[in-house]
Amino acid sequence: MTKIGTTGGRRALLPVVLLAALAAGCGTQRAADDTAAAGATPHGATATPSTPVDRPCPGESPTPTPQAPTPSASPTAPPQDHYAENHGFMVPFPLHGERRCQGIEEAGRVRKALEPLRRRGDFSTDAVREALLGLGYPAERVETSRNGPTSVDFLVQADDYPVCVEGDMNRARTEADAFGGYPDQTGCDRPTGGH
Repeated sequence: MTKIGTTGGRRALLPVVLLAALAAGCGTQRAADDTAAAGATPHGATATPSTPVDRPCPGESPTPTPQAPTPSASPTAPPQDHYAENHGFMVPFPLHGERRCQGIEEAGRVRKALEPLRRRGDFSTDAVREALLGLGYPAERVETSRNGPTSVDFLVQADDYPVCVEGDMNRARTEADAFGGYPDQTGCDRPTGGH
């Protein structure tokens, strides 16, 4: 015996159900019970994420870096928006362990190479690019851009991990900081867009 219309109705409903399921997950927060269940181990213990401990790198002082205070949730606070959650893909990864030491070293090399240009007052993107290429970075991994008449921004992908060095050179200083790329993409370019 053949049922008429049942299969076609189910097929038409499938995209609607899938779209509703996908939309329900964007920008939502899990309940405390869901979070605890997601972190539970087979033996009933709750897993907690570990915080990497970084040792001092060569040439670095052994004093700990100050950490930002953790915001506390107040029971009377209004519900928070989901800006940070929805823009997390734009927050770069910090470097830890040997990669952190490599990043500190790369940032130091970049500052040292650009400092003579800064002292001379040479704020051309070509001069900054040539100085960075002189450090051995491949041309396709070096970006420079003008940020006013006496400031040049730069971005270097030092290796494939990636270890990225970003900064600027202006009349007052040459600054360079290292990071480990961004979530959901390879390379060092800051992502655009979102969800």
